[in-house]
Amino acid sequence: MSLNDDQRTIQSWVHEFAVTAMRPIAQEWDEREETPWEFIRIAAETGIYSFDFFANAYADPTGLTLMVALEELAWGDAGLCMSIMGSTLAVAGLLAAGTPEQQLEWIPACFGTPGDPKVAAFAVSEADAGSDVSSLRTRATYNEASDEWVLNGVKTWTSNGGIAAVHVVVATVDPALGARGQASFVIPAGTPGLRMGQKFKKMGIRASHTAEVILDDCRLPGRLLLGGKDRLDERLARAREGVRSSQQAAMATFELSRPAVGAQAIGIARAAYEYARDYAKERVQFGRPIIENQAIAFALTDMAVAIESARLLVWRAAGMAAQLQPFTNGEGSMAKLAASEAAVSVTGKAIQILGGYGYTRDYPVERWHRDAMIYTIFEGTSEIQRLIIARSLSGLKLR
Repeated sequence: MSLNDDQRTIQSWVHEFAVTAMRPIAQEWDEREETPWEFIRIAAETGIYSFDFFANAYADPTGLTLMVALEELAWGDAGLCMSIMGSTLAVAGLLAAGTPEQQLEWIPACFGTPGDPKVAAFAVSEADAGSDVSSLRTRATYNEASDEWVLNGVKTWTSNGGIAAVHVVVATVDPALGARGQASFVIPAGTPGLRMGQKFKKMGIRASHTAEVILDDCRLPGRLLLGGKDRLDERLARAREGVRSSQQAAMATFELSRPAVGAQAIGIARAAYEYARDYAKERVQFGRPIIENQAIAFALTDMAVAIESARLLVWRAAGMAAQLQPFTNGEGSMAKLAASEAAVSVTGKAIQILGGYGYTRDYPVERWHRDAMIYTIFEGTSEIQRLIIARSLSGLKLR
């Protein structure tokens, strides 16, 4: 697989943005642990954080444009990358469940304008429902007389939670149906009954805001149910009859986003590999550069192989998603699993190559290692990815 001229141009453009606008401020925002609105405005004014950019990227029939852009942004800094890319989860939720009219109305609102940029959030996880999204307790109750939905519950681990202009929230409509009894809703900022709860202080990606979202008798007009009431009623009726239907809302969103998550993990891994390689060329011990020692050379070799292998899996999954091909053998999960595990391994090896320096905050590899860890956890842990792949390959219902 290779990139065409347009994709290479975008890759170079985003890489230059990462070099000039991200690398110089990455450590500062990691330490501040705040939403970097100044950076978001710069990204919006540049055109990288915009509805037009993502619309064009999603329209790429190869699926690679968004992947190369995400890799370069995460190479710049994962926390800053997530401060703008967290919105794409809400976009994926809208694409997975919304009508064309809802998508046209709400996807642009996820980004705002260059002069007034906004962020969006996808709220699904709960304290007792992380990997097991079938156990969501957030309830959505319909009032037919007023054509309103009333939502109650607490979401957790939500990127941009509480500060977003648009929240896409997954809630249970019929608890008896488990995951098949869920639906997605759009909640605009300022809606009564929606507020931010605890903001989390994290190990990594600290420039990305992560918080609870509290829904307390949050009332929504019927039009904010993604997909519409008729489609939901048909899906619930089929589920009650035992007929298998389309994938439930949360999992459909994560299915779309797994290659994108993998691309970000590769960006982190590549940053650490390149830094460790260059350091090994310059660092002299026992009269020669340490890269001439077989142990160091082999470690760098393993790092390079892991990155290249994971990228091919990500690109394959992205191409399949762009062509609307289902991941029948767990291709999306393979991509995320390989890329996230590679990121943790490669950044760990980079610290080892730098030795004591790698363990200090004077060098960026320790930050990259902290950032890499989350990619084996969010949007499906590595263990869940392995379970999905095993189910796909064996055809068995493994637990």
